[in-house]
Amino acid sequence: MNFLISKIENMKPTFEKISNNPYLRAVRDGFISLIPIILFSSIFLLVAYVPNIFGIYLSTELETMLMKAYDYSMGILALLMSATIAKSLTDTFNSKLPATRKINVTSTMVVAIISFLLLASDSIDGGFASGYMGSRGLLAAFVTGFITPVIYRFFVSRNIKIKMPEEVPNNISQTFADIFPLATTLIFFWLFDYFFRMGVGYGFAEWIIELFKPLFSAADGYVGLAIIYGAMAFFWFVGIHGPSIVEPAVAAIYIANVEANFLLFQAGEHATNVLSQGSQYFIATLGGTGATLVITFMFAFLAKSKQLRAIGKASSIPVVFGVNEPILFGAPLVLNPVFFIPFIVAPIINVWLLKLFIDLGMNGFVYNLPWTTPGPLGILMGTGFAMMSVVLMVVILFADFAIYYPFFKVYDKQCLENEANSTKEEEIEIEEKGNMQTLEDSKSVLVLCANGATSSMLANAIKNGAKEENYTIHSTAMAYGQHKAIIKEFDIIILAPQMASMLNELQQDCAATKTICATTDGPQYVQLTRNPKQAVAFILNLLGGNKDA
Repeated sequence: MNFLISKIENMKPTFEKISNNPYLRAVRDGFISLIPIILFSSIFLLVAYVPNIFGIYLSTELETMLMKAYDYSMGILALLMSATIAKSLTDTFNSKLPATRKINVTSTMVVAIISFLLLASDSIDGGFASGYMGSRGLLAAFVTGFITPVIYRFFVSRNIKIKMPEEVPNNISQTFADIFPLATTLIFFWLFDYFFRMGVGYGFAEWIIELFKPLFSAADGYVGLAIIYGAMAFFWFVGIHGPSIVEPAVAAIYIANVEANFLLFQAGEHATNVLSQGSQYFIATLGGTGATLVITFMFAFLAKSKQLRAIGKASSIPVVFGVNEPILFGAPLVLNPVFFIPFIVAPIINVWLLKLFIDLGMNGFVYNLPWTTPGPLGILMGTGFAMMSVVLMVVILFADFAIYYPFFKVYDKQCLENEANSTKEEEIEIEEKGNMQTLEDSKSVLVLCANGATSSMLANAIKNGAKEENYTIHSTAMAYGQHKAIIKEFDIIILAPQMASMLNELQQDCAATKTICATTDGPQYVQLTRNPKQAVAFILNLLGGNKDA
């Protein structure tokens, strides 16, 4: 097993390249930007239709009013996605262009929206047909979101533009500089739409979703589910944020399936689609990637090793809310040969059990809920309060216990032996410099991870440690990608371990500022989150205690 793990580690650079692919990241960042929209719209669905389950029906007027909020948010998700994907990809391209020659982000977003409408909407009396502006148009949104920045980059990188006299204000000059890429992009999609409809008979958005329907069906089968969630766990085991690689490939299926399930559910029919965000959040990754809810409590209450008991107890509350980085890096589970098999097998078995229960008559997920919703509650609410979901949860917990238990016993024994041979517990050492106490000015620290959850743990530790030590250090957490426009506002930016592969890009982004970039390995990160004073010492070491750092 150790030989296999070493081979997997040697492949890590390849996996990191996949994770850093700008187009995959654009889809991921585009969805992250719109998660508030998805959750906002789901609130109105819950208010409008959950009472129906208990025999309470709202008036038609109130239902219509609630659904208007849903239709005008979730109903134009693909339209919005074309813009957010274009923005993310434009930001990536801009990071590699000279400071004096950047792509206009606002222009690419606007043009991507117009291009999407050309491909996805038909003219009707009084406006546009909206049938493919929501989840059914996501694949077309990907296309326009990808192509628009590429065309802009061609013109901007070659400085092909209408040049204005130096006396003309920059904002006016920028307007003329955007004309060539804007016109080229819109004419391209206009002609493409025209000839496509001439040849096929209907729009591109409708055609592409029909083309990928077999893939959607295959992904919903036992083999497809195993590949998707097995791959997600595998990448995390290597130390790379698995959802960052896998989710962009299935995000459109997630959204489309939940909407299809909801429509079936409302019509009184069986909601049969398995693959959804709820399947990931509350089934396959119950307690976090690797289905780590059960193993965390096993560490906390069944382990004989003091180290594992301490890690399990410290991680129990976060893992209930789907934040499992403390257990991943603290145990550790990632790159630990003992847990390679259960870490990948447990998510697959969980989602297979979900499919089995759906095949037996339980509804799939009909609502989108925040990923931090505790697993049992997420399953119950997400499936429309299906009573079979309670049984499913119990079965999943027993299955995960059975999968993890033999490996847990082996690792607990190993840790016990190590503790017996050690005179004291090892601590992560942080070098303290003599001039640490000379910090005079206030400092701002930003911690980045994939979704802002893991990073908030270190940000809070820094904040609490600064308060204890009487330092003026402000810290906050964000998802990677949200920081690009505000880098100069921070003195230090720290990457969580799963985002360590982004350090080179972050250094390039920070090159024009005085912002310090840093990352940590897994054990060090966990130690810092658990010890606020050490977290502050880490920050002061980076600053060197110099107010001009």
